[in-house]
Amino acid sequence: MFKKNNLFLGILYGCVLPAIAWLVFSLLLKDDSFIDKPAAPYLVAIGLNLILLRFSAKAYLDKTSNGIMIATFACTLLVFVFKMHS
Repeated sequence: MFKKNNLFLGILYGCVLPAIAWLVFSLLLKDDSFIDKPAAPYLVAIGLNLILLRFSAKAYLDKTSNGIMIATFACTLLVFVFKMHS
């Protein structure tokens, strides 16, 4: 069902780290007093996505890399929009 070089699989890989960051920092750690910048955990997750993107690009998984890039861009845009309105 899932081939190694798949756009949907890349989008799924790209959404995992931002989803984990959202779960940890929104649901488990509700007290934001220890962190000065509330968008920092999400930006760290996006940075990790870029490392994941680099590894998939080195393995010549073009469709997977495109999916990770799409998910990273969408997550970056969502963090920017939601942090500007809060």
